[in-house]
Parts: sequence; structure tokens; C-alpha cells
Amino acid sequence: MHIQPFSKFVIVAALISQLTACAVVAVGGVAAGASVMADRRSPAVQAIDKGIELEAENALAKRYGDNAHINVTSFNQKVLLTGEAKDADIKGQADAYAKAMKNVHSVFNELIIGPNSTLTARANDSYLESKIKTQMVFTDKLPSNSMAIVAEGGSVYLMGILTQNEANMAKQVASNTNGVKDVYVYFDIISDAEKARLEKQGKAEEAQSNSPPKYQ
Repeated sequence: MHIQPFSKFVIVAALISQLTACAVVAVGGVAAGASVMADRRSPAVQAIDKGIELEAENALAKRYGDNAHINVTSFNQKVLLTGEAKDADIKGQADAYAKAMKNVHSVFNELIIGPNSTLTARANDSYLESKIKTQMVFTDKLPSNSMAIVAEGGSVYLMGILTQNEANMAKQVASNTNGVKDVYVYFDIISDAEKARLEKQGKAEEAQSNSPPKYQ
């Protein structure tokens, strides 16, 4: 039976949480899974990134309506703009808005000037993102939860906090995924020593958040 692209996306979306859980076991138990899967951003920065995304997407959608389709991805306070803008003025204004936002360190403007993408194209991109994430999850020693994966029109954009070896591996995985046209990376490259420090810090924060509350 032929499955339409959107149906494939729904199926993969439903399975991805199960695949993620299985991957923890696949890399060698809970302890190994925690170190590989952990987000290297602090909880505070994760919250800031989510706030940037929500604020910018809502503001830009309200400002431009059907004249643009702008996706905002923030990782480690670096913002990626993807999607479509009706003209160069809108693209430039969106860029200026993002750069002026509180807590934003830099902006990568990858908006395409042209008509808004169709719902089918967006579903295909979502399906492609899911395929790449699945590959990342099952790639040993690749911190998939410390990356953002964005697909637009078959082009893939990767953000994250990785060592150079991890960055090379992530780009290769994305490039080898069927359906990917181009891969663009915006990684924060860290040393192995910094990687160890962040993972140790993440474990300490996780242990603290999981500990029962103390009562006076």
C-alpha cells in the first residue's frame, strides 16, 4: 500500500518518542544514555531559547500575515530564520526584529524570497526532520538532544553544541539521509574538555532536579 508523505510523517512522529527511549538502552544503559542524550544547554538557556522562539514567531506572524511564512529556531541564544518572505524588505525587517530581541546573540537569516510553501511541502519537511532525528538517535556518541534539526524545502539546517568530531558526524548523518538536498551547520564547537565539563554539570543538575524536596 502506498503511504502519502503526510501519513508517513504522522507515523514517524508517533514512533519517534519510542525510538528515543530505545536509544538510551542501545548506547549502553541509562548512565550512558544520559551522557549522550543530554542537552548541553543549561535549563535557563533552554527556557530563554523557547521564549525567543515563541515571541518572535508570534510577532512576525502577526506583523506579516500571509505575506510571509517564518519559522524561528533558537539554540544557545542563536536564532535561525527559515521559510519564505514575499520580498526582500520583509526578509530584512524580520532579520532586524530578531537581532533587536533581548537575549539574542546572533541571527542566521535563511529566509527565501518567494511564495509561502504549501502544507504538503511543510509535511514533507517535518517527515524529513523526523528521519534525520531517528538516524541521529541511533548514531553512537552523537548527542542528538543537544541539536536542533530544521528542514525547509529539502535543505537541512543543524544547530548545536558539539565537538568537531561530533559536528562532522552529525553533518554526515544528515547528508546521507534520503531526500536531503543541502546541509548547513551553525554549531558551537567545543573542546573535549568543555564537553566533559558540560556533561558533568548536566548530570549534577539532573540529580538535583530528581532529588525529593527537603522540608523544614
